[in-house]
Amino acid sequence: MDVTLAAATRDGLGKNEARRLRRSGRVPAVLYGGDSTGGVPLAVDPEEVHRILHSESGVNTLIALSVDGGDSSQVMVREFQLDPIGNTLLHVDFYRPALDKVITVTVPVMLAGEPAGVKQQGGLLDFVQRDVQVECLPTEIPEHIHIDVSELLIGQGVRLRDLLEGVSWTPVSEPETLLVHVIAPKVEEEPEAEEAAAEAVEEGAQPEVIKKGKAEAGEEPAQSQ
Repeated sequence: MDVTLAAATRDGLGKNEARRLRRSGRVPAVLYGGDSTGGVPLAVDPEEVHRILHSESGVNTLIALSVDGGDSSQVMVREFQLDPIGNTLLHVDFYRPALDKVITVTVPVMLAGEPAGVKQQGGLLDFVQRDVQVECLPTEIPEHIHIDVSELLIGQGVRLRDLLEGVSWTPVSEPETLLVHVIAPKVEEEPEAEEAAAEAVEEGAQPEVIKKGKAEAGEEPAQSQ
């Protein structure tokens, strides 16, 4: 996914400057990495950043960032902050990854198809692991890991190791991780113990009661100590 984003440098810092930016329709940002020794304060359009974060690649998107109309550089989102009430973007940090060095990212798992074990055998699809960690170059990050589950029968599943042929990434998550499988429907067991207890009550079974007080005839009354 090719994405571009325009940014402008900003001089002011602090909460007052951040509020002023947000009132003007922009949000504060910081760019890390590259030639700068520290972070470069920026201002960006929150709607554009929001669109990137909600794309299929999300925070794994490689963005062509242009600052003050200059040449663009490849960046990624490091962190972002949302307003807990309005869910609006408050702040975002970008960083320049080294394009020739692998990085570790979390990639969502996506399923396609309806399993034969569900359609024909009445089984249930159990989506066990919805994302995995992989290692790859920034330019080769997959948007998602695709699994076709249409051939799965009851008792069959897909593990991460089953998806490694011909991919440009290396698993960081355990290759034996079970991602999805089809299971048999649960059969409710008859509550035999409860039925037996109910029958005992119906037949007049009564719990033993320990009586205190007057002794039965022929028995010596208990002596007080």
